[in-house]
Formats: sequence, C-alpha cells, structure tokens
Amino acid sequence: MRGKCWSSGRGERVRIGEVAALAGVSVRALRYYEEQGLLIAERSASGQRHYPPEAVDRVEFIQNLYAAGLGSKAVLRILPCMDHGVLTDEMHERLLAERARVQAQLEELTATRDKLDDVIRLGQANRTGQRHRAGEGQRASGSGCASAS
Repeated sequence: MRGKCWSSGRGERVRIGEVAALAGVSVRALRYYEEQGLLIAERSASGQRHYPPEAVDRVEFIQNLYAAGLGSKAVLRILPCMDHGVLTDEMHERLLAERARVQAQLEELTATRDKLDDVIRLGQANRTGQRHRAGEGQRASGSGCASAS
C-alpha cells in the first residue's frame, strides 16, 4: 500500500460489488468502512458508489489490521500514515504496543496448546493401558472419559 495514491482521482472507477468481490469482503463491510471514514467513495448521479481501483488494496490492508486485532479507531489513525508513507513516532509506538499485545496472546495460546498436548498424551497413555486390560468392564461415559470403576 505504501506509495500508492488512493485518492488520485485518475483512472477507471470500480463499483462497490466489484471491490467487494475482488477484496473478498461483503458489500455491507464496504459500507461500514465508509461510515467509519476508512474508505471513501465517489457517488454517481444516481447515487451509486464508485471507488478508485486502489480501493481493493486499501480494503485488504484494512482487513489485515482488523485481523491483527486493531479496532476501527486505531485503523483510522494508521491509514493516513500508510497513505503518505510516513510513520510518526506516536504511531510507531502504538504499532509496537499492538504487536506486543498480539505476541502476548500468541504466548498464552501456545501455553494453552501445550497443556492440551499434555492432557492428550496422558489420555492416550491411559487408553493404551485400558486396551491391555480389556474385558474388565470399563466403559466410556457420555463425557468421553472412561469411568474409574
């Protein structure tokens, strides 16, 4: 997105449905982005929205920021920096903080996954032991866990 002039006013305009299809989002999402000030459309005489071709890249970038956990207000503050290729010290610090937040979430998820792996290994070991004692009358309960009779 860096270096692209999103509001150049030159070139062919693209209808909302085309932008949505090319960017892989709904038309409703594009309208929401417009309401939030994240995306700007020109209107035809009949009121139809028309976007510059660069709008597809902008929407994909917005989607990436949302996927990274940023909200509309944060995205709105970031977009001008990206449009002009300038990152202020304040925005740099904000992005670093957001990255640290995402990293902390990743670490928590990794720890949770590791705990689940331990439980799975333990359960697998118990299942293997139970198979060797087949015929002792142990049946699985509705919870998916073997009963301890």
